[in-house]
Amino acid sequence: MRVLGISCFYHDAAACLIDEGRIVGAASEEAFSRKKHDSGLPKGAIAYVLREGGTNIAGIDAMIYYDKPFKKFDRSLRTHLDHFPFGLGSFIRKMPHVIGTELRLPKLLKDELGYTGPLLYSEHHLSHAASAFYASGWEEAAILTVDGVGEWATSTWGVGRGKNIEMLGETRFPHSLGLLYSAITFYLGFKVNSAEYKVMGLAPYGEPRFVDEFRKLIHVAPDGTFRLDMTYFDFERGQRMFSEKLERLFGQPTRPLEAGELTQFHKDVARSLQVIVDEVMVKLATMVVEKTGCKKLCLAGGVALNCVANGEILRRAPVEDLFIQPSAGDAGGAMGAALLLWNGLLQKPRLPRLPSVYLGPGETDEEIQATLDGYGAKYARLDRDALLTRTCELLEARKVVGWHHGRMEWGPRALGHRTILGDARVVEMRDIINQKIKMREGFRPFAPSVLEEEVSNWFELDRPSPYMLLVAPVKPGMTPLPSVTHVDNSARIQTISREQDPLYYDLIHRFFERTGVPVVINTSMNVRGEPMVCSADDTYRCFMRTEMDVLVCGPFVLLKEDQPALALKSAAEEFGLD
Repeated sequence: MRVLGISCFYHDAAACLIDEGRIVGAASEEAFSRKKHDSGLPKGAIAYVLREGGTNIAGIDAMIYYDKPFKKFDRSLRTHLDHFPFGLGSFIRKMPHVIGTELRLPKLLKDELGYTGPLLYSEHHLSHAASAFYASGWEEAAILTVDGVGEWATSTWGVGRGKNIEMLGETRFPHSLGLLYSAITFYLGFKVNSAEYKVMGLAPYGEPRFVDEFRKLIHVAPDGTFRLDMTYFDFERGQRMFSEKLERLFGQPTRPLEAGELTQFHKDVARSLQVIVDEVMVKLATMVVEKTGCKKLCLAGGVALNCVANGEILRRAPVEDLFIQPSAGDAGGAMGAALLLWNGLLQKPRLPRLPSVYLGPGETDEEIQATLDGYGAKYARLDRDALLTRTCELLEARKVVGWHHGRMEWGPRALGHRTILGDARVVEMRDIINQKIKMREGFRPFAPSVLEEEVSNWFELDRPSPYMLLVAPVKPGMTPLPSVTHVDNSARIQTISREQDPLYYDLIHRFFERTGVPVVINTSMNVRGEPMVCSADDTYRCFMRTEMDVLVCGPFVLLKEDQPALALKSAAEEFGLD
């Protein structure tokens, strides 16, 4: 039996196929359309998972959507009516899209994909909950989901036992930690639903001097439940994220979008926001653990991608262990919906913990070679041992190395398959990658990939972090790692085991043997404004558009100076950089 879960029409559309309990494939639509945060019907992702499963749309026994569209429509309609006539223009603009997409989903699936089989609907936060609990491998666990908004809920909590999930409480729109975070993201001059992670990266540069101001925006109870003071916000009326009252509270106007200087004021606002988010998440986690009696906690929803808050939960809440869905945002709802159908509704046997995070497309060595030959690329094909040694030599020579192998990662983090690597010991490496390859803000940190068995020797972390969703301090007294150590002495850690990924593990292990350091820089292979690369074609074009020194693509090693000129606008030219 095959079931297909999909998410779309808000942001980060995705598809996930389960075949007799095995997760065959899962991917975001942006990987195929090359449109960042693509929200459209995930035709590319669906085509991929069907191909990976050796079937077609007629072979799908049931499909499940991650939301309840009519409940979401109800919320939108009631909210606009409550604030009529304000927001009427926004309502008129949005309704054709809503009516023409989610509310007509069966017809769209038939017209666009030829699907006429059973279609079920989950709920937004239930999909998030299922994506974490059923993938955790735990027989029993507390569950916490926090994001912007689903149908009506903005955060939910409950418990999972065996094949069943019971949701026990929720916070309802408009009171939303995720929407507060998005509002401040916009206030600081960054894109909503796209650049919240920039605010998290900016926060350590600031001081928490606006915490009292934030306590006027959000009132937090001892158990973590919260309410926003809606006189500071405008998103209910669909006009803008916040009112002028918020600007008066902080004493400065909104920073122009992606423009204008980032001052100490902006850094202090970001830091103060992070303090509030940490407080709410720790209190919510504590409440959920105490009320359910389960000390293992599953997390999902967009706020679960805030790895600083996740680290605080481990340190300050009575949590024994934490499982965070690697695709915690809306894309992960596709996997959650599919798992809910398989385990929760059909009561089929559960999988052990998510067996692999590498669930996206991959290519054979022959397919990669054909792509490279199509560009006239110059390369050396090496066997496994020689490939590892040569890559280590290049890293030690301070080269920036693109690393593409195997199937693409599931979720927004590069976890060693579509990755840019560098030597974390080199002070200049962070600025080189930020300015010459990623074309992004210099304040943003890079993550370390570290051997799992060495993590507690180098970082204040006593457990694996395979999905790069935990932040912890760097241990003092070790070899300095300036390019992965943030300004507050923290790092966003990815641990790697041989079971998880033998080739990537062996690369870092070989580097450890040669240098005494079991850590490399790991950042996603893409430039600003673009999704992470997916195919070998995407990867080669990214390599040629940037000042990356080396590309290791499958068994092929390519040096930049050997490559023929490619008629592409460089990323530096695109962004107007020297």
